[in-house]
Amino acid sequence: MKKRVTMACLLVTLLLVVGLGALGCAAQPEPLPEYSYPPYAGPGGMMGPGGIACPGGQVGPGCPYTADGERLSMAQAVEIVENYLHERGDADLTVAEIMEFDYNFYVDFVEKSTGIHAFEALIDPYTGDLYPEPGPNMMWNAKYGMMSGMMWGPRYTSEEMTVSAEEAIGYAQEFIDGYLPGAEVEDAERFYGYYTLHVIQDGEIYGMLSVNGYTGQVWYHSWHGLFLGMEEFAEH
Repeated sequence: MKKRVTMACLLVTLLLVVGLGALGCAAQPEPLPEYSYPPYAGPGGMMGPGGIACPGGQVGPGCPYTADGERLSMAQAVEIVENYLHERGDADLTVAEIMEFDYNFYVDFVEKSTGIHAFEALIDPYTGDLYPEPGPNMMWNAKYGMMSGMMWGPRYTSEEMTVSAEEAIGYAQEFIDGYLPGAEVEDAERFYGYYTLHVIQDGEIYGMLSVNGYTGQVWYHSWHGLFLGMEEFAEH
């Protein structure tokens, strides 16, 4: 009887070892992408959740997309934005720039009358869906964001920001020095409640970040991926 129990124990142990070994082989991590995501931090303190809200209710470090069809061209992205502006019917709004990244097209809308940047949007590069950019555009935008009471265009009068454009550049550069040594930030584009800046590495756009206009907190735009190209518009 003891011999049978011993043999049974040995058999179970062998099966466990083989099974764990197989699991170990299956759990090999995939290679990390070339583009890395920085922490949500900055001179003004921590800011931003670990993930972002994506269309359809998903949450993650970057919104996933399904590359089932043909990727949109920049010309098609421009047409989507022009159609949106026409349907919106706000003569004071125009587009400042459209940037193409791996995961989306980024659209920067600006007010003609004030020269202040209004809000930021993303376009899915396969479906063509246009939706508000997450992060600062939703949480910090005092006129067009969630915190103003309505997403796309409420009338709101905000107080002057206490952080100047020069200070925002300093906060952004201090953050980038710690995350991506050797990279630099460009001029701060003023929105209602915050600034957005391009991050430049080796003479090319690497990414974007925003600085809160009242606290100096830095929020990196971690949902874009690699920069692919851009279209700038002069009329604003």
